[in-house]
Amino acid sequence: MFCAPADLERKCHELQEQWQMCHLGADVERLVEFAVFMSSFSDFLERQGWSGLLQMSRNLEAQVLASFDKVGTGEIPFPLLTEISSQVQLLSERVAQFVERNTQTTVQRRQSLATDLVASLNAAPQVWFVADTAIHWDALITQLGYFGIQGRVVNLQSIPTDASEPRILLLDGRGLVAQQACEQVQSLRGRFSATKLIAYLGQDDFNAYKNMLRAGADYCFSVDSSTSLVLGKLIDLCSTTAESPYRVLIVEDSPTASKSIQIAIGKGGMTSVAVANPAEVLKGMRQFEPDLVLMDMYMPDCTGVEATRIIRQHAEFLSTPVVYLSGDGDMALQVDALRLGGDHFLTKPFNPVLLNAVVKSKIERYRTLRRSMECDGLTGLFNHRTIKERLNTVMHEASFHAKPVTAVMIDIDHFKTVNDTYGHPAGDQVLRSLAWLLKLRLRATDLAGRYGGEEFLLVLPGVDTQQAYEILDRIRHDFSGIQQAFEGGWFSVTFSAGLSHSRQVDQADVLIKEADAMLYEAKQNGRNCVFPLN
Repeated sequence: MFCAPADLERKCHELQEQWQMCHLGADVERLVEFAVFMSSFSDFLERQGWSGLLQMSRNLEAQVLASFDKVGTGEIPFPLLTEISSQVQLLSERVAQFVERNTQTTVQRRQSLATDLVASLNAAPQVWFVADTAIHWDALITQLGYFGIQGRVVNLQSIPTDASEPRILLLDGRGLVAQQACEQVQSLRGRFSATKLIAYLGQDDFNAYKNMLRAGADYCFSVDSSTSLVLGKLIDLCSTTAESPYRVLIVEDSPTASKSIQIAIGKGGMTSVAVANPAEVLKGMRQFEPDLVLMDMYMPDCTGVEATRIIRQHAEFLSTPVVYLSGDGDMALQVDALRLGGDHFLTKPFNPVLLNAVVKSKIERYRTLRRSMECDGLTGLFNHRTIKERLNTVMHEASFHAKPVTAVMIDIDHFKTVNDTYGHPAGDQVLRSLAWLLKLRLRATDLAGRYGGEEFLLVLPGVDTQQAYEILDRIRHDFSGIQQAFEGGWFSVTFSAGLSHSRQVDQADVLIKEADAMLYEAKQNGRNCVFPLN
């Protein structure tokens, strides 16, 4: 979770106010505004990872969108108002229950930690395995412990009612008939508002997966799924970080039209900057770094197509989506505009619901594409090119603010021997386990990348070598304790690391070279250590 329950309570209050205005107005325009807010509310729940509430919100959102066919352009029928009001009330009650329960547990933790200045309210992520026996899950719980995740086995009838919700619930459905499994998933979904729910099934069957997802599960695995696959999903769900709000650059010469667009996408939970002069579009893109451009087709001295073609002349903006807005419905014009660099075409006056849906879907795909271009496919960390670019950026900012930066080069010890002895799949698992550990242990402001092979580069802004040593030595110690599973047994691996500090150099390449030299010293001093020594 990334915000306090009070923030959710405030959002839900806004939702109720939006529906009250819609109920009083009872016309299609108010319904459109409510649909846009519902989409924003669902996105908020998704960013927080509150899975049960999200499913309820998405169902309500779908019901509202489906009602447009019944409403047409007139007033909202009373039975439809009553039906939606009932669903809004159910969602609000569920939110209230969740807020009350989690507020109580937070207060209890504060009281219990009053004498412990070292303890943190941010407790370790918890995974509960709903099963009759622990024998199948003990090894996986041990593995999770290496990454700072607490696992426990609970019986369906004895699930704690006074504890805060776990991050993940995994229902062991082996031995259950299909109907039983569905009923248990529905029961858990009704009990837990925020928890991610995973169904673990006795067979890899399409209909079984379909029924579990319909019942409320978020993910499904079967006994055919490898332990590393299940472990990876659990770690990923526990280490997910909140995405920044979507950013939209609006290129529109009309102040009235520009303001109406900003209001519409603002209600959808997105941030925006408006540019009235198309000649300023490149400056706006470099300063604001938008995820998408909303481009008016007709502006003085420059058309939207011309502005888009200029954007596409710059390599850094080749993949940034451009959506045209125009009152001209000429099909030939639209096709030509798309052919010359655009990604979508919307006609004015725009429907706010459709505008938000198109913009969000384009941005989601754009960010997915960016991640695939910037990240290593095996570990999910930044790739070689991106981590070096990010280091340059961080050093520039640190120099401007007179802040330190520490670079860390990590190399897994005897990695070739791991591959030769246990095979390349085992070697890949070692690389992934180190990546998972780094994601869970480093701060949100720290950067981690796979530099090449078994080498990793970390960038720690605002950290000196003393602090960096303490951080990396703890990670080194914990990584060496991980039992890497292999054919019913296990093996362990260590790494060596070298540190370099920006107060001594002012170029990224030099900082990396010095960290690499310190890594070489660590290797020469027996491996499984961080150099320079504290």
